[in-house]
Amino acid sequence: MELSQLLRERRSVHTFEDRPVSPELVMELLETAIWVPNHRMTQPWRFILTYGEGRRKIAEAVRKIKESKEPDPSKKKEVGQKFYDKIMSIPMILTVLMKEDPNLIVREEDYASTSCVIHNFSLLAWEKGIGLVWETYGWLHESIFRETMGIQPGEKVVGNLHIGYPAKIPPAQPRIPAAHLITVFDQA
Repeated sequence: MELSQLLRERRSVHTFEDRPVSPELVMELLETAIWVPNHRMTQPWRFILTYGEGRRKIAEAVRKIKESKEPDPSKKKEVGQKFYDKIMSIPMILTVLMKEDPNLIVREEDYASTSCVIHNFSLLAWEKGIGLVWETYGWLHESIFRETMGIQPGEKVVGNLHIGYPAKIPPAQPRIPAAHLITVFDQA
C-alpha cells in the first residue's frame, strides 16, 4: 500500500473482534515505529504492553477510580463494572510513557517525538490489518492507575493505545483542506 493511501485510509478503531493480537508482532512494529526525528536523541519513550489476563490490572484500577468518583452511592458498582467491562473488551492496550525533561523546550520536543512514535505505530499496525485508537482520558494521571502500572515519577502518560482487529471501521471524518490553513510569504 502506498504511504499516501495508508495515511488517508487509517481510522481510529473503537470496536474490536474477539481475537488476540500477537505481542511479537506489536514488538516488531514498535522496533520500526521508534525511528522518528528526536532532537538531542533523548529517546524518552517507554511502553507497557497489557493483554490477556493482564488487562485485569488496568480494569480493576479503572473500576476503583470510577467508583470513587461516582457521587451517587447506588450507582458506584454499576459505573465501576461498566468501565471494567469496557477495558476487558479491548484485546490489547499499549501504554505509552515519556520521561519528562525538566527543560521545557526538550520536554516539548520529546512529546512531539513520542507522538510521532504513536503515529508511526498506528500506520504500521493499520498496514497489518490491526486497528487502534489513541486515548488520553483523565484517569491515566490518577495515582491508582500510575501505581498499578508501575509508572514512575517524572514519567508522563502520553496515552493508552487500544489495539485489536477491527470489528467495525468508522467512515472518514472530513478534513479542512491544507490550502485553507496556510499562509504563504513569497515576497519581502
